Amino acid sequence: MNILCAYNANIDSIVHIDGEEFSRMLEGNTVIRDKLENPPGSISSKSDFFAGLLLCMRNGTGAEWLIHDAEVFEWLRLTFLNDSLMRMGGNMGIMANVLSELGASKVVPNVASLSKLQASFFSHKAIFHPYNGKLYRSGEIGNVLTAGNNRQELIHFVFDFKKGDVVRFSGETISVPRENRFIATYDPLNFQLYIDEHFRDYSLKHAGEMDGAIVSGFHMLQEDGSGKCMYKERLDMALEQLRSWKQLKENLHIHVEFGHFSSGKIASYAFSILSSIVDRIGMNEDELAMLASINSMDPKPILAMDSVAIAESAIRLCGDFGLCRMLVHTREFVVSVSCRKEDDPEVIIKAMNFGASCAAAFACSGKLADRQTLLNVASEIPESEFGKAESSRLVKHIDEGWKCSMACGQHMSYQVAIVPTRICDEPISTVGLGDTISAAIFLRELELNF
Repeated sequence: MNILCAYNANIDSIVHIDGEEFSRMLEGNTVIRDKLENPPGSISSKSDFFAGLLLCMRNGTGAEWLIHDAEVFEWLRLTFLNDSLMRMGGNMGIMANVLSELGASKVVPNVASLSKLQASFFSHKAIFHPYNGKLYRSGEIGNVLTAGNNRQELIHFVFDFKKGDVVRFSGETISVPRENRFIATYDPLNFQLYIDEHFRDYSLKHAGEMDGAIVSGFHMLQEDGSGKCMYKERLDMALEQLRSWKQLKENLHIHVEFGHFSSGKIASYAFSILSSIVDRIGMNEDELAMLASINSMDPKPILAMDSVAIAESAIRLCGDFGLCRMLVHTREFVVSVSCRKEDDPEVIIKAMNFGASCAAAFACSGKLADRQTLLNVASEIPESEFGKAESSRLVKHIDEGWKCSMACGQHMSYQVAIVPTRICDEPISTVGLGDTISAAIFLRELELNF
């Protein structure tokens, strides 16, 4: 399978912040206390960063603040990067690697800032980077990047802290009540949904040769402080690109991974315009609940992982906005809804089972591997008991249950299928599980329908 991937890839820098070290950094900073009372919500100074991290550690909460000052970013890079764990970040970057490791033939990603460091985190199996009219594997592209290719690294600093960590500030001893993380993000290109010129040119020439496209990053768009709706312009540009691919190949299957939007207004707009062109949108229950709430549906049963509420909310959103297919992945189960009469429910079930197995194996091992290795690992991981119970419950509530290898049927004129996930009791990694399951399902469906 040949697959285009857009739009967001970055570098995640994972830092475990030591309480004593952090306490020393806070010494003598008199403006932090005021910022704890009135959090700035973004980072334009060192004290903003200190306040955000301290606030999260004090409350045991998570947050992501954007870095607006390049000098602060440079200080963070010099202070923390070398001792951090760096890895691929961004939904698209993670999904491209999953597709490559699981056996896709050619995966061509849009990379907003293609550098030697960013390229080093891409899979070396089937990732090909377009550059000056040629394709280069991830292991080769670093040797051909010109000296002028000096774009700023796009780094998301992820500061992990644990329950019981202690920070001393202004005579107060703060004990962290629960583990969580504070993310300081410098990513000016992906926040604009940047389309790399080399990727743009390649995709326009070769979309007709591709089997599918998997797209994400729309959730990173922000509202412009001037009052202008710049996010609409960026979304419209991306939509025009997707339309150009469809013109070259009408049956090019395009899957969008929705992501967690900070703005309900942008989320609603993105969902409405993407529904008109893409084949399927994938999301988790939190993202579905946001859309449901915006559209006057009760989000509470969705967040409680009620399979009936999830299926019905997905169907209503699809019907209201003209989307034919939606995939909702939760910790316990995966639900697919489709208005396409030609969809084979067994193909969808096989693909969802494959995705659930790959994600579970990744959670337990903490690394990607070839599909047979992942499936062997997954065979020892039990299915979610909650997921199995919700699968049975959904079949009892839908309009017409069908005889399938798993639970499926027709409800509200849509085909519905559900499979339980596999639960790893002691996961090594939970970051990117939604991206992993969506990418694996997408690839397996392409193969089974080929």
